[in-house]
Amino acid sequence: MSGPCRRDGDDLVLELHVQPRAAQDAFAGVHGDRLKLRITAPPVDGKANEHLIGFLAKACGVPRRDVTLEQGEKGRDKRFRIHAPNRIPDDIRELL
Repeated sequence: MSGPCRRDGDDLVLELHVQPRAAQDAFAGVHGDRLKLRITAPPVDGKANEHLIGFLAKACGVPRRDVTLEQGEKGRDKRFRIHAPNRIPDDIRELL
């Protein structure tokens, strides 16, 4: 992988560094070789992952079922795949 975001056919693959318990949900630039994402959810019982799926689905204009956590279920570094996004948020578009 050459950066935090890439296209894989129709899909968008995101390498994320997640900061839970933030004041608001927002993309927050690049952290090392990953896109930093702040979320309000706590890292408890999968709540942060479910919150992330909803946030990414809304940001990319797809149903939740089209957002898949591929790697990093328990850590802060995660890989998500978004199938055929209808829109690309500006923070991601700049990195493609």
